[in-house]
Amino acid sequence: MIAPGSNVRVYLACGVTDMRKGISGLSVLAQEVLRQKPASGAVFAFRGRRGDRIKLLYWDGQGFCLYYKVLERSRFPWPSVADGSARLTAAQLAMLWEGIDWRRPTWTAPPARAG
Repeated sequence: MIAPGSNVRVYLACGVTDMRKGISGLSVLAQEVLRQKPASGAVFAFRGRRGDRIKLLYWDGQGFCLYYKVLERSRFPWPSVADGSARLTAAQLAMLWEGIDWRRPTWTAPPARAG
């Protein structure tokens, strides 16, 4: 994936999104549901009903980029509908894109003890 940068703002549309929507439809959701300007340079993430599909909408300064990924064996971790929307960091977005649960990442080694 072409990364938008480490300082990018990331917004998740909690709940289910119709994956038939393209750039225009997702832009409307970013504006009306997430209350953000679609061309602000932020990344907007949407997940389908089955949970195995995700779309990311991003304005790169010249036009919209639409990234689409389908997982073959698992589901993308997603907040409940009651949350409305969620903000992620660029690192959490990278985990989400790989299918890792960004809410509870597991660390490979415990932190070193001082002393």
